[in-house]
Amino acid sequence: MTAMTAITTLTSSPPAPTIEPRVSPSRLSDYKQCPQLFKFRFIERLPEPSTVYQARGTAAHLALENLYQLPAHDRSPEQLYELFRQAWSELRMEEYPDLFSSTEDERAWGLESMELLANYFTLEDPRSIDPMFCEYDMLEELEGVSVRGILDRIDEDENGDLIITDYKTGKAPPERYALPAFFALKIYALLIRKRLGKTPKEVRLLYLNGPTMYRLEIHDKQLDAMDKQVRALWDAIAKALSRDDFRPRPGRLCDWCSFQDVCPAFVDDSAGEGVAAR
Repeated sequence: MTAMTAITTLTSSPPAPTIEPRVSPSRLSDYKQCPQLFKFRFIERLPEPSTVYQARGTAAHLALENLYQLPAHDRSPEQLYELFRQAWSELRMEEYPDLFSSTEDERAWGLESMELLANYFTLEDPRSIDPMFCEYDMLEELEGVSVRGILDRIDEDENGDLIITDYKTGKAPPERYALPAFFALKIYALLIRKRLGKTPKEVRLLYLNGPTMYRLEIHDKQLDAMDKQVRALWDAIAKALSRDDFRPRPGRLCDWCSFQDVCPAFVDDSAGEGVAAR
């Protein structure tokens, strides 16, 4: 009689990834928009192709930051144009070496960028502004999660009230759809309240492509609600991380997403080929 012994091999699934409890307003916005997008960017850190719009935004922000390093009477359109050229010279070879296929394309992009920068002076007069901070880097703890934000500019008005301004080189949304665009700015206001012990009076979105300025008054009840929302979002992220469950949320913004070729909402793995799932 032969004894037979059954041997069972146990396999365990790989441990769920862990991440440091530190996040930016942009990544929180990604999770709200689409958990899968958050995973691609924040956890897997997949590369994304550089775009002419991203390059314009980076160079314009640097130029505007440097504009406010000049004496007030020197903050002219011509100075801003020159600062943009300098910023692009610094960024071009290191961050965007292969962005343009020809000198003509790069020149056309530069001229269009100058037109957008000219619009800035129709929104506000930089000679009359004395910023408290430009490109203000903050990292604050919000009960279990650290939030890092870089504010374009913070001003103090004649009454001592704080105003947060964010520059945008993209096109302004219609006013009825503008409120979601303030999501990150309300988090910035929350961080400012925690760091400086003072609630900002107002946040502003300056869209150079328009040009358009949207303004939103800020109050403590609003920031208290945002504090709860940030922590709730982080709790949701932590739960999704423990389950490795970052489901895509298809919508209109998918048309501008650079991850379509790897997103489960667009790729049917069982078929072995890319299939639109929307």
